[in-house]
Amino acid sequence: MDQLPDGPIFIIMCFLVRVIDAIGFGAAITASSSILTKAFPNNVATVLGSLEVFTGLGLVVGPPLGGFLYQSFGYEMPFISLGCVVLLMIPLNICILPSYESDPGEHSFWKLVTLPKVGLISFTLISVSSCFGFLDPILSLFVLSKFNLPAGYVGLVFLGLALSYTISSPLFGLLSDKMPTDSHMYQDAAVCVGLLTTSGAKMHLRKWLLVFGNLITAVCFMLLGPAPIVHIKSQMWLLVLILVVNGIAAGMSIIPTFPEVLSCAYENGFEEGLSTLGLVSGLTSAMWSAGFLSTASAFIGPMLGGFLYEKIGFEWAAACGGLWPLTSGLAMGLFYLLEDSRRRSKPQSFDGTEEEEAALLPLRV
Repeated sequence: MDQLPDGPIFIIMCFLVRVIDAIGFGAAITASSSILTKAFPNNVATVLGSLEVFTGLGLVVGPPLGGFLYQSFGYEMPFISLGCVVLLMIPLNICILPSYESDPGEHSFWKLVTLPKVGLISFTLISVSSCFGFLDPILSLFVLSKFNLPAGYVGLVFLGLALSYTISSPLFGLLSDKMPTDSHMYQDAAVCVGLLTTSGAKMHLRKWLLVFGNLITAVCFMLLGPAPIVHIKSQMWLLVLILVVNGIAAGMSIIPTFPEVLSCAYENGFEEGLSTLGLVSGLTSAMWSAGFLSTASAFIGPMLGGFLYEKIGFEWAAACGGLWPLTSGLAMGLFYLLEDSRRRSKPQSFDGTEEEEAALLPLRV
């Protein structure tokens, strides 16, 4: 790119390269998530949460490594190095990844998107990813002006967010997979032995992780400045602590989304197979990108954050940014409460085998 002439040609090529990059990224993420979900159908959240460890490591290692290569070898070296690594992964993927046969699905992408629950989860993904984009242009400026840190140390402040997200993601993935099941046999058994209340047996842990993750994120944004209404003095240790908590809350909000959308698809008649997995994977990737990587990011995240920073300062700008996760968290919480209420009002029918029902009879007695 640096060899191109200035003007329209350079601008067009910049957009073209980014568009091709985005298409490749979307294809790779969608396919990899679908293959993983097919290979580990009973541990979807655990596997995806474990993979987020490497996403976090990339966020931690990438900036300093890229900066070192740029300063030592010039502009081209970071891109050439990363491109070569990606090319070397292609034969490994061909040899190692399993191959699955899949028939075309009967349901469309549009039907999945228009499901109310899926729509709310999509809004949640956009709100959380927009929060990440929101901080990009303004947090470093705030740290430089407020605490007078050297420029080289500003990047270390972001480590609190990246590392906490990296460490907490596999934990929340494991918790999401260990939630109480929908099967009435296990619900009744849990109630009979006193492990759960009747309502608790029906409560999915992962959906409440999603709700409280959004609400905690909103509180974190209120305290990043902190907002003047809370009357707390801004201090470096408090800022780092809030970023750490924010990273944990992000793990709570993001990891349960894929299995929640997948469960909703199955409940609404989508067939089990790679076709549905591809739809779900494509949707979650698209919604995340809509808030952080693509055109929505250019306004919702960084540009809106920069605009509010100039007009009302970082403290109020961060508080305004927290309105996104606050709205999505309250909306998801209300939806789940209404969903649980509807389920309790319906007559319960046993969906296990005759042998399971016979084995459960003594517990019910």
